[in-house]
Amino acid sequence: MQGWMNYFGIGLRYNDAVEMDQWFRRRIRMCYWKQWHRAKKRIGELIKLGAFKRQAILTGLSRKGYWHLAKTFSMNVGLSNAYLTKQGLTSLRTLWIRIHHPATAR
Repeated sequence: MQGWMNYFGIGLRYNDAVEMDQWFRRRIRMCYWKQWHRAKKRIGELIKLGAFKRQAILTGLSRKGYWHLAKTFSMNVGLSNAYLTKQGLTSLRTLWIRIHHPATAR
């Protein structure tokens, strides 16, 4: 994302960068959900990551699609933005701010 942002980020508006950042995070949450194949694993992982037990059970047993479940409360609590940042995901919003408003210009 760093290289893409350096190349295309100059012409990107702030609102577009924020929307794309949200979309990437939701997509990553969806990929995690797909990796945890069974309901028992999904519930256990959500609880381990800090989601409330009742919410994790309701989400883990849900038959809705991956994309829909990636936006649920328990997924956002378990796979929070802080957790994804700790895993190495850089924010497009932060990269946009670094490009358009560098600290050295002030």
